[in-house]
Amino acid sequence: MLQTKSEDEPMVTKKKSKIPCLSLSSFLPALEAVTAAVTMPGGGGAPPGTPSAKPKVNSKEKQRTKVVVALYPFKAIESGDLSLEKGAEYEVIDDSQEHWWKVKDEHGSVGYIPSNYVKEKETIGLQKYEWYVGEMSRQRAESLLKQEDKEGCFVVRNSSTKGMYTLSLYTKVNHPQTKHYHIKQNSRGEFYLSDKHCCPSIPELINYHKHNSGGLCSRLKTTPCDRPAPPTAGLSHDKWEIDPSELVLLEELGAGQFGVVRRGRWRGRTDTAVKMMKEGTMSEDDFIDEAKVMTKLQHQNLVQLYGVCSKHRPIYIVTEYMRHGSLFNYLRRTSPDQLGPAVLLDMCIQVCKGMAYLERHNYIHRDLAARNCLVGDENVVKVADFGLARYVLDDQYTSSGGTKFPIKWAPPEVLNYTRFSSKSDVWAFGVLMWEVFTCGKVPYGRMKNSEVVEMVQRGQVLEKPKGCLTEIYNVMLACWRHAPDERPSFRVLKDELSGVAQSVLAD
Repeated sequence: MLQTKSEDEPMVTKKKSKIPCLSLSSFLPALEAVTAAVTMPGGGGAPPGTPSAKPKVNSKEKQRTKVVVALYPFKAIESGDLSLEKGAEYEVIDDSQEHWWKVKDEHGSVGYIPSNYVKEKETIGLQKYEWYVGEMSRQRAESLLKQEDKEGCFVVRNSSTKGMYTLSLYTKVNHPQTKHYHIKQNSRGEFYLSDKHCCPSIPELINYHKHNSGGLCSRLKTTPCDRPAPPTAGLSHDKWEIDPSELVLLEELGAGQFGVVRRGRWRGRTDTAVKMMKEGTMSEDDFIDEAKVMTKLQHQNLVQLYGVCSKHRPIYIVTEYMRHGSLFNYLRRTSPDQLGPAVLLDMCIQVCKGMAYLERHNYIHRDLAARNCLVGDENVVKVADFGLARYVLDDQYTSSGGTKFPIKWAPPEVLNYTRFSSKSDVWAFGVLMWEVFTCGKVPYGRMKNSEVVEMVQRGQVLEKPKGCLTEIYNVMLACWRHAPDERPSFRVLKDELSGVAQSVLAD
C-alpha cells in the first residue's frame, strides 16, 4: 500500500488578524478592519485587546470613520435592517458583531446590513469591478463562461500563484473554449498580457484590451451576468427563529433519514431549502439551542443555515437552496466528459475548505459523504448537515452496529469506540474523494457492513479509482492512516490538494 509522509498538526483555533492587507498579493475580501472608535451614538468602542483606559487622540483621529461600499444589493425586509444599493457608500456605526453591521446611508437612515455584502472603501481594490471574481478556480471560471456562451466574455481571478492574477477569456473561434492568460508585471511595475502593451494598473489594462485584442484570442467584450449574492448569516439581524407563515413550501427536493426536504421561499423573495424533521428522530430541544450558534457559521463552502421553525411540529430546518442537489446524485447524472480530473479535484478542494473552516471552529461533522454535500451554480460545492448527527435519537443510525450507520465512511476508532473527532472526519473525506473520482460509485461495492468492518480492521483500504492520478490517491491514503494522529488536518490537506492542482493540473 502506498504511503505518504504527512506533517500532522494539532487542531488549534487561531484568531485571524483583523488588519487588512494592502499589498499587491491581496485584493481578497478582508476580514473585519480595525479602525479607531467612531463618534456616532451607540457605536465605537476600542478594538478587542486594547486597554479599557482610552489614550487621548487628536480631533482628526476622532473624526475618522469607516466607510464601506456595497458589493451586492440587499433588500431590507425585517424591521431594523437597511437596504443596500450596489456601489453605494455607507458609514459604519457598529461593526462589533461579525456578520451584521449597523450602518448609515447617505440619507441618514440607519440599520443593519450583512457584513459579507460590503467591503471597506480603503481596501476594496479590484472588488468594485464586475469582471473581478476573486478566489475562483480555473474550472469554475470555465464553467461560468461556458454557461454564458458569449464571444469575448471574461473574468479576472486570483491565480494559484499568490499575488498574481489570471484573465480567463471565452472565445468561439475555431471551437468554443476558454483561454487563460497570466497578468504579468514588468520591472517598472506595469501590468501586461503582451509585453508590447503595458499599463500602470490592472483596470487600465482591462480597459485597453476592451478596445484592442493586442495578442489575445478576442477583445474583452462582456462580463458574466449579475452573479448571485452570497447567503447571509440568518435571514436578518439576530433572526434565527422563523415564522412558518412567512414560508411558501414548493416542490419536494428529496427525502432521507430525517424527513422530507422541500424548496421554499421566504417572504416571496429568498429561495430556501426546508428540511421537515420527522417527529421523534432527533433531540429537538438540544438542537434548537445549537441552531442559534450554527447560523453564525458562515463560509463559501458551507450550506448556510438560515434558522429554524421550532414553535410547531414538525420542526423545520431552513437553509440556503442549492439547485443541483446532492454531490452524489450530481456525479452520477453528469456526463463524464464534463467532469475531468481538474473539475473533480476542484470539487474536493471546495469540500476541504469548508471542512477546514469547521475544524478551526472545533466543529465535527460526523457524517461527511458525497450525499451530504450540495452543488449550486458555477459548480460551487458546499458541505451540508454538519453536526446534525449529534442530535439523532435512532440507535440504528447512531450505533456502529446499526443498519443505518454510515460504516463505509467510518474509521477504526469510530467502528470500535464510536470516537468522533476532526480526524474521523478526515477519514470520511478520503472516502468522499474516492466517491468523487469514481463519479459516484458506492464505496466497497456490494460488500456487507460486517465485511467492510473486517477489511478496515485489517488495514485494507479502497483501491485507486480508474484514471486517478497517483498524487491524488496518495492524499486519500494519508486520510486512511489507521491512527487518527497520523492523519493530516484539513488545513494541511487543503494545502496539499492545492499544490497538486498547481503542479499537476494547469492554472
